[in-house]
Amino acid sequence: MATVEELLVFGKSHCHSAHAKILLGNVLKKNPLELLTCLEEVVPSDLEELYQKEVLALQEGKPIQYVMGEVNFHGIPFFVDERVLIPRFETEDLVEKTILYVQKYFQEPIDILDLCTGSGVIGLTLEKKLSTKTVDLSDISEDALEVAKKNKERLNSKANLIFSNYFQNIQKKYDLIISNPPYIAINEKIEQIVKDNEPEIALYAGEEGLDSYQEILKNIQPYMKEKCIIAFEIGANQKDKIINLVKQHLPNTKIETHQDLSGRDRMLFIFQNLE
Repeated sequence: MATVEELLVFGKSHCHSAHAKILLGNVLKKNPLELLTCLEEVVPSDLEELYQKEVLALQEGKPIQYVMGEVNFHGIPFFVDERVLIPRFETEDLVEKTILYVQKYFQEPIDILDLCTGSGVIGLTLEKKLSTKTVDLSDISEDALEVAKKNKERLNSKANLIFSNYFQNIQKKYDLIISNPPYIAINEKIEQIVKDNEPEIALYAGEEGLDSYQEILKNIQPYMKEKCIIAFEIGANQKDKIINLVKQHLPNTKIETHQDLSGRDRMLFIFQNLE
């Protein structure tokens, strides 16, 4: 059996120092900063083996979120693995701004549809942060819905899971329809770690990366209540083309876009009968 200090030395020899501490803290259920106070502590052999396995997986190019099986999203720990996208800061921004809009425009509990839900982080976070009547999480990937189900159970959520290709199995109207759909163009260059690990079905959307938005917007009207918000995460260079799609399919709506912390256009909101 090895000590905490010996395992940290092993970890730092195979991956970034910060990641070595984060992984060991996660394995030992300690804050990484606490490790310095227990360097001589002996680690049980099963946890030692687990840590070494995780470090080597990280060294081989597996994202740390998949290695740990968890990501913190909006202050809530969610389970993730290779069946779903890793939630990112841009999606947290989308959720934060959506919360503000809902609080501005709706006084009563609302019905929410999280389309292309993946791990469920968007819909489940909104359920925690807002007053809701129903929250429906839909996805075409049964694998993704299994992950969303695990997160639903972890959070004691009442959300409904729906296997659906966009609106195919959706049967009601919503106050809020929110989506972080696939939006990467087929030939677009992306980080190798993303390309090698995250599910293609959740990444790519045709030659321009617009197929998902086209499919959603041309079919969405029957699922919108009279007063409704649509919220999208979008690719950094897609704003103008998506605005054109909105004007084509939902001409009598108001559109707002927002940038991320890097000044890129990453969020688009559509408002129907909301002033």
